[in-house]
Amino acid sequence: MSDESYEDGGGAGQGYAVEEARPRLKRPPLYRVVLLNDDYTPMEFVVQVLQSIFGLDRSTATRIMLEVHTKGKGVCGVFTYEIAETKVAQVVGLAEQHQHPLLCTMEET
Repeated sequence: MSDESYEDGGGAGQGYAVEEARPRLKRPPLYRVVLLNDDYTPMEFVVQVLQSIFGLDRSTATRIMLEVHTKGKGVCGVFTYEIAETKVAQVVGLAEQHQHPLLCTMEET
């Protein structure tokens, strides 16, 4: 068999370089995780939740807790949908485990 058809540039490529268009990636939407105030959950418990679930230092956790207490709600962080959903479930689960009515939601940014 002869290799001439491959060596002379014949065939589909015709010697042109073909660059495929790169797909444009869209950033996923982000969601705020929000704690809502209630009259029963102890402030110290809220600080502990913010530290353990959101990895915040004590001063930041205390600031957010005071925002929840004075303004009715406070943002704990901004995450992709799956992470925000997981954080909300963790907060609600921990609150239920300790028999506190702490509410946590997520809002699209």
